[in-house]
Amino acid sequence: MSNVLTICKRELSGYFGTPIAYVFLAIFVFLSGIFAFYIGNFFDGGQADLQSFFQFHPWLYLFLIPALAMRLWAEERRAGTIELLLTLPVTMVQAVVGKFLAAWVFTALALVLTFPLWITVNYLGDPDNGVVLASYLGSLLMAGAFLAIGSCISALTRNQVIAFVVSGVVCLGFVLSGFPLVLEFVDALAPAIIVDAVRSFSFLTHFQAISKGVLQAGDIIYFVSLIVFWLYVNAVVIEWRKAA
Repeated sequence: MSNVLTICKRELSGYFGTPIAYVFLAIFVFLSGIFAFYIGNFFDGGQADLQSFFQFHPWLYLFLIPALAMRLWAEERRAGTIELLLTLPVTMVQAVVGKFLAAWVFTALALVLTFPLWITVNYLGDPDNGVVLASYLGSLLMAGAFLAIGSCISALTRNQVIAFVVSGVVCLGFVLSGFPLVLEFVDALAPAIIVDAVRSFSFLTHFQAISKGVLQAGDIIYFVSLIVFWLYVNAVVIEWRKAA
C-alpha cells in the first residue's frame, strides 16, 4: 500500500508542478457553473436542486477526463521515464493503481471546488441534500470509470493526442449506449433482452439512477467492476510492453 501511495504522491506533485492542473481545475469549475446555471436553465426551473448541474457531467467528463488521462502512460513512454518507473521496487499493479488514484484524487478535488454550487442552492431553497451527496458520489464513480478507460488507452500509445481521441471515442460508446435515440434504434432491430443489455452498459443509465438519490448495489458494482476491469487490462498492456 505504501508503494501505491508513493506513486500517487509522485503523480499528484507532477500535476501541480505545471500550470496544467490549475488550468484544468479552472475550466472544470467554470464549465460546471455555465452548464448548471445557463445551459441547464437553473433559474427557470423554479426548483432548488443540482439536477441541472449533474445532468451534464457525462458530457463534461467526455472531454475533460480523457484530456487528464491521456498523459498517465503516454507521457511516460514519450519521455522514456517508464523504464525508470518499472525498475523501481513496485509491482505493475501498484504502479497502475497509484497513477490511477492520483488522477482520481485530482478529479475529486475538481468536484470539491464546485461546492459553492451546493451552498448556493441551499441558500436559495431547501434541496434534498441526500440526493445531492449521492449525485456527487455517482459522479466520482463515473469519473473513475472514465479515468480507468483513459489510463488503459494511454498505455497503448506514446502519442497523447491519439490517447485522447481514442479514449474519447471509447467513452462516448459507453455514454451513448444509454442514450434514448440509440436505445430506440436498437429496439427497432433487436429483442428487448438486447436493448436491456445495451442499456446496462451505459454510464448514463447507472449515473442517472444514482443521481436520483437511489444508491443501489448494482449501480455501484457496475462502476467499480468497470474500473477494476480496465485497470487490469492496463496492467496487462504495460506488462506486454515491458516484455516486448
